[in-house]
Amino acid sequence: MFIAGFPAGPWGTNCYVVATGPGTECVVVDPGKDAAAGVAEVVRENGLKPVAVLVSHGHIDHMWCVAPVAGTYDATAWIHPHDRHLLSDPMAGMSRETAGMLLGGKYEFAEPDDVAELSDLQTLELAGLQFTVDHTPGHTEGSVTFRTPYGEEAGDQEISELMFSGDLLFAGSIGRTDLPGGDHPTMLRSLRDKVLTLPDDIVVLPGHGEQTSIGRERATNPFLLDLTGDLTSDSDASAGTPTRGL
Repeated sequence: MFIAGFPAGPWGTNCYVVATGPGTECVVVDPGKDAAAGVAEVVRENGLKPVAVLVSHGHIDHMWCVAPVAGTYDATAWIHPHDRHLLSDPMAGMSRETAGMLLGGKYEFAEPDDVAELSDLQTLELAGLQFTVDHTPGHTEGSVTFRTPYGEEAGDQEISELMFSGDLLFAGSIGRTDLPGGDHPTMLRSLRDKVLTLPDDIVVLPGHGEQTSIGRERATNPFLLDLTGDLTSDSDASAGTPTRGL
């Protein structure tokens, strides 16, 4: 499997290009601000052809270049229906600080020509790869993760899957829930039901920061350590309020 990841733009959002190998079709995950040039470089150097753009959620730091990338390569953009409106109106999901950063600029956003909607537990067959979609609301109403089989070894351990986690899960943290559409108890429920049920060997490729694994986060992430069955009082979790993400 071929995977190229790079942080792009002022928010350092990780964009990923995934393929079965050089010279094949590929999938682009979360092309945020200033990611188009990085995608073009990876595509050119490795003889790739993007056929799909996967969007983990509709925040502007993850979808800024979705339309340009999808349009350039005639690729389909995939997003959950609860976040689809953010493709053309990203301001609806912004924090006050982010909106302030963009004041004075002339920005126009529109849906790509070809948009397809994601659903929970959907299986996508794209570019010779298989992706399982998990709907994981909390950071936004339409947040999703994408898991793809890996089946290769890293060191002395075999990795069963890769998870592109967007802003659900980071190394040592989780996504913030104080933005429009965010909800902390819902985020914790997504983590309990969609993350803690996964095998430890899955490698997590997050929307920001370094890669990690389910096992590492299960053992060390303060937001996951006390996550049990009853979430009714978890909105004031002892780990504090997460601020990672847009």
